[in-house]
Amino acid sequence: MTNTPFGFSNSDDDPDKNEGSSGGSGTPGGGAGGFGFGAEGFDPAALGQMFTQMGQMFSGMGSGATAGPVNYDLAKKLALQQIGSTTPVREGSKSAVVDAAHLAEQWLDEATILPAGAVRTEAWTPQEWLDNTLDTWKRLCDPVAEQISGMWTSALPPEAQQMVGPMIGMLGQMGGMAFGSQLGQALGQLAKEVLTSTDIGLPLGPSDTAALLPDAVAVFSEGTELPEREVLVFLAAREVAHHRLYSHVPWLRQRVLATVEEYARGIRMDFGAIEEAARGIDPSALTDPSQLEKILQQGAFEPQTTPEQKAALERLETLLALVEGWVDTVVTTALGERLPGASALSETMRRRRASGGPAEQTFATLIGLELRPRKVREAADLWRRLTDAAGIDGRDGVWAHPDLLPDTADLDDSSSFIDRIVGGDTGSFDDPIAQLEEFERKRAAEKKAEGDDEGPTPV
Repeated sequence: MTNTPFGFSNSDDDPDKNEGSSGGSGTPGGGAGGFGFGAEGFDPAALGQMFTQMGQMFSGMGSGATAGPVNYDLAKKLALQQIGSTTPVREGSKSAVVDAAHLAEQWLDEATILPAGAVRTEAWTPQEWLDNTLDTWKRLCDPVAEQISGMWTSALPPEAQQMVGPMIGMLGQMGGMAFGSQLGQALGQLAKEVLTSTDIGLPLGPSDTAALLPDAVAVFSEGTELPEREVLVFLAAREVAHHRLYSHVPWLRQRVLATVEEYARGIRMDFGAIEEAARGIDPSALTDPSQLEKILQQGAFEPQTTPEQKAALERLETLLALVEGWVDTVVTTALGERLPGASALSETMRRRRASGGPAEQTFATLIGLELRPRKVREAADLWRRLTDAAGIDGRDGVWAHPDLLPDTADLDDSSSFIDRIVGGDTGSFDDPIAQLEEFERKRAAEKKAEGDDEGPTPV
């Protein structure tokens, strides 16, 4: 996907963070036609362009006046236009997908203590992928769009606010249409290229349904020089492994989506710069799209990166790397000796991530996060080493609570983390009474030590 103009692109000065990835500065997000943050920052001119194009949008697409920060009716319409006409999945393809998932589930039973998570397996067309994932995209997009929409108007001087006051409702509709337009284009392209419902690493579809997209799988298989049946089983194993994790780690799905919301809450504008830019502006210029575009080009309306955003992105990046690393480890263990091409397919998937595939690019432009291949590899290495040291039970038991998971520092140096797990650091974690007793014991010991250090009380 070469143009994903909606949302954000993660700009990072550390070249090591994007090792092997072409995402970085090459990830589109704010160029011409983009609304949001891009590889070179927020393109404020896009808002002026939005005013200029308002008449065309309304006449071409209908008003689509839906509540909320994103016009999802427009997004879906544009996505379907980009997808175009497709034929229903053939019964033979449906059966092949179901059989591949069933076989993969049997093999995965030996590689993890987490039982099967999906109760049904389906073969989707791109349209069905869109229908079944749009609700989750709404939850991902709304927090970001809500923070951005209206930010610049809230910082306008009183005189300007009074002038644009009657237009606030119209501005909201226009903003929702702009976001909906860009999101629709991105999802329309993504729908034609994703392989499974969890291809992006997120639980986008229904929690009880594993799904593969046979047409995309066939195209992907052509580039592997491996039998399509073998590729199908491999991808099915990755899909159902994701479902095992997201289904039987009850806090995981909520934690991933909530962290996106935390990121959105951290979006801030430099209101001092906005006030400076607003001084001397003729309020009547706000009704002239060309003048408004010039005002916005000054750069004062560029959202600032905040510590809250950085912290949320780091948590989300680490969590998703751990998910992908675990899936890679489990699937490799389950299929390694059964599918001759499993190792080559794993490497193909890693390269697909490293080259900034459609899923990674869409997610990067959406919330500013790129799944760094280096972190995914390090996470997979940690899970493999932990399996060797603590067994399958010890490895999968780490998912019992978010506080047990390794953090970013553990991915950089997994030895101490593995030592903690092997040493039984988690034994009393799920027993709050035992935790309290241990805390009181340590506190009493500390008080006693303090008393001994003070020596005998003088007479």
